Amino acid sequence: MEIEDLRMFVEVADAGGINSAARRLGLAKSIVSRRLLRLEQELGAELLARTTRGAVLTEAGLSFRDQAADICAKIDAAREEMSPNGDLRGLLRIAGPASVGAFFATALADFARRHPALNVHTRFSDQYVDLAAEGFDCAIRVGYMPDSNLIARKIGSLPMRLYASPAYIAEDGAPQYPSDILKHSAVTAGTGTWVFSDGDQSFTVHPQGRFKADNAYVLAEAAAAGLGVLAMGEMIAGPYVEAGKLVPIMTGFTLPDVGIFIVRPPSQHVPRKVRVLTDLLAERFSGGHP
Repeated sequence: MEIEDLRMFVEVADAGGINSAARRLGLAKSIVSRRLLRLEQELGAELLARTTRGAVLTEAGLSFRDQAADICAKIDAAREEMSPNGDLRGLLRIAGPASVGAFFATALADFARRHPALNVHTRFSDQYVDLAAEGFDCAIRVGYMPDSNLIARKIGSLPMRLYASPAYIAEDGAPQYPSDILKHSAVTAGTGTWVFSDGDQSFTVHPQGRFKADNAYVLAEAAAAGLGVLAMGEMIAGPYVEAGKLVPIMTGFTLPDVGIFIVRPPSQHVPRKVRVLTDLLAERFSGGHP
């Protein structure tokens, strides 16, 4: 029984079908089907029930999925213990936010260059990604981490400031105090709050505005177009400030930095490839810059 056949079956089970698994693995559908059939023949049991609408795990498949995943994890752990400093191999799947994907591009490309025997697959999307269900080893998350069952390690932080365009300031003025925010239109990602600090004092406001987006660059463009004030990380707002499209405002008050995290599904064994990636990114982003 080939270990790669077991890995492939786990991918099929987690992806919900052969087509999705083939896309995840970067393999032809025929190769995945052939390996699955070989595994079923060796086990003497049907693991996947093929239908006109796709495929679903059989009872035997459901039972075997966890066993196969456990076997793969133990073999990976054994290989790492035998060769703790050896080449990273296999596949590493990383999810990340599209809004700031370019911020991590250089570091991830450098990581792949350093480990030529490792396949690195990334997906950058501003939609929520379920790591365990979609088969990702880890994810880069930027923001204030909510409570979850994911294991998170903070690798850096990004300064936040308040901005507006020169045109907006010329027409509507700029807020001077947190209480002024409610007199202005805000460009926001949702219905969250802004918490400002001035020494030991903190002020919480609920910004209001007619333009919302789930992508940081869309928000920056909206603010640059004069649609409202914007709370944004300096790594995105910086080029707009240099181009004269945005201006820092209300600089006497501070916003809390936004954290950069590596998150992974809970597991007793942390794959070395995830540890190495996390250490590289922590080194790279500990100062808040790539």
